[in-house]
Amino acid sequence: MPRGIPNVKRDDTGLRYTSFNVPLLPNPKHMSTNYLKNENQTLWHRNATQKTKAPPDDSSQEGRRGSQVLIIHPGSRYLRVGRASDVTPAAVLNVLARKTQAPPKPVYIENISRPTTRKPRHGQSSSATSPVDDEYGVQAHGDDPFERKLAETTSSLRERMRFYKLRVTPNAAHVASTFNQSFQPEIIAEHNDSYQLEWIDQSCKEDVLIGEKALRIADPERAGYVVRWPIHGSNFNTRDYTSFRTILGDIETILRHTLKDKLNIHPRDYKNFSVILVIPDFYDRSYVREFVNILLVSMGFKQLCAQQESLAATYGAGVSNACVVDIGAKFTSIACVDEGLVLADSRMTLSMGGDDVTEFLYVLLDRIGFPYRDINLVRAYDWNVMEDLKVRLCTLAEGDVALNLYDFIVRRPGKPTEKYGLRAYDEIILAPMCLFEPRVIEFDRKRVGFRPNGHPDVTEDVLELQGESVSQAMMISTQHLFPNTPVAPPVPQDAILKADESTSAAVPEDSMQMDIDNKDADGSAASQQQPISVPPDIPEPTSEPTDPYGVDVFFEASKLPLDVAIFNSARAAGGDDKIRKYLQAVLVIGGTALVPGMAHALESRLQAIATPLVQNMEKVQMIAPPKEVDPQVLAWKGAAVLGKMDGCSELWITPVDWDILGMRGLKERCFFL
Repeated sequence: MPRGIPNVKRDDTGLRYTSFNVPLLPNPKHMSTNYLKNENQTLWHRNATQKTKAPPDDSSQEGRRGSQVLIIHPGSRYLRVGRASDVTPAAVLNVLARKTQAPPKPVYIENISRPTTRKPRHGQSSSATSPVDDEYGVQAHGDDPFERKLAETTSSLRERMRFYKLRVTPNAAHVASTFNQSFQPEIIAEHNDSYQLEWIDQSCKEDVLIGEKALRIADPERAGYVVRWPIHGSNFNTRDYTSFRTILGDIETILRHTLKDKLNIHPRDYKNFSVILVIPDFYDRSYVREFVNILLVSMGFKQLCAQQESLAATYGAGVSNACVVDIGAKFTSIACVDEGLVLADSRMTLSMGGDDVTEFLYVLLDRIGFPYRDINLVRAYDWNVMEDLKVRLCTLAEGDVALNLYDFIVRRPGKPTEKYGLRAYDEIILAPMCLFEPRVIEFDRKRVGFRPNGHPDVTEDVLELQGESVSQAMMISTQHLFPNTPVAPPVPQDAILKADESTSAAVPEDSMQMDIDNKDADGSAASQQQPISVPPDIPEPTSEPTDPYGVDVFFEASKLPLDVAIFNSARAAGGDDKIRKYLQAVLVIGGTALVPGMAHALESRLQAIATPLVQNMEKVQMIAPPKEVDPQVLAWKGAAVLGKMDGCSELWITPVDWDILGMRGLKERCFFL
């Protein structure tokens, strides 16, 4: 041992001359931290604190309550925009015409079946005639699939007329056809026409035309315009657009023009306004994301809140629980609302709406010799003629069926105004009955040409949310299409029998009868109303998910009759108590809700379905909208009520929040997204 180093101990570890440090034990105080475990440490609380410390904005205090809040409700046909303090919104046709070098030729896609054989118009009689011994009986002649479908719908109408003891006018179709064929229009002089239209021709130099102006173009192809509707149902219209960015650009253009022309709001004032966006009940996440991007990023509004249509409709009607049925132009949406919450499992979307009623009315009137021979639904002014007839003629009250005389006006560019006379019998009630008897609707044609907004595997969310593509109500509606024996694992025979019994008990009798009728018809008829199998020649769309059973649940559920879909939506909300609760509070909104007799037609059909299937079922009741409130604007009115409430201050998302959190920020504020 060397001198000068007393009591040196031998180093047995061998780690004295290394840089390795043994970590200390963790501090228990750090392990029990409450960082980000309460609401005071979130981004929302910090932003709210900054708002309270910021000096008050004098501009926001001016005017009436809600004058700085904009309500935007986009739809297939109309865009409704207005301040929350307004009584009614500014409704603008959601269409845009844009100048282009080579405009495509307009093409009309027929969504209603047509007769395969054309009979001579003169003296044409109805193919569905009554036997001699029974005035309520219906007998179809010929092998035309359309005539068989129409005969089944007419038979359903006659049975209701028999129940209400209403007489049937014999040979009414022949009388109406003879009158219509021989009618000559009356020419109205220009100085006597107080509603003369100013048509737009090739001399127009404007690059963009919005709303009604876009539909007053005499010949869009010759004038160099392409006319398109950017929204189709509850999603973007990808069928008429080749570029997704063009759709978003057209939507922003329509919004900017509407705010400037109707509300006198200029782009420099956008930063002072908050926006409540009314979105569909069964929404596409990319649809909501792109709309929020337009409003917060591109247009630069102050803050935004998103609300679903059914929830907004209950606000407008002043009820807390309801089964909301929104019959739009392209689609019908059904959802149950329970104490301010839209039940996700009860949501359903039907691929039919007011436009199908208009087209079916045209087909029916054409069979009895419609006096306006040159009608073409691809032209906007001819479509408006049928829309006017639908509004004035159509009814769902069986007592209104009579051989009556009607008149209508036709205004065409470059020609004098003409006044026509028309006689019709049961066509006025058969047209809206397609919502309850959707045999004649070509559902497969409706989805041709549509593309998904984005790739389904690309998402901003870390976790994939199950149940977004289909709901429990849709599963209930399509369970009779699932195979009884899945591939794996094998199911015992007794379990299969139990499943068959539960399926037959779950599907209402009238819906099952429709399936039987369609199977007896040709293959196309069977593919339109709850088909047993998807036809192999029709490609499956890439925009909709496919069930593991091989059934496109969303598409098949969209074919249901309206009354059956409402009942299945109430079934998905819970047991018999929930069904009774929601069937006694059915709220019908949308333009088609204005059809006379709609309330009684729904009540009687729902009562017939629910009484044998629900114990102690009381009377089905419809909720009438508040007085002097149009059902078309009821959802907008409800969102306006929300915009004037103090509790809405907790629902806003700012552009800073959107930039940091994206869709996750909307989920924090609106927990249903």
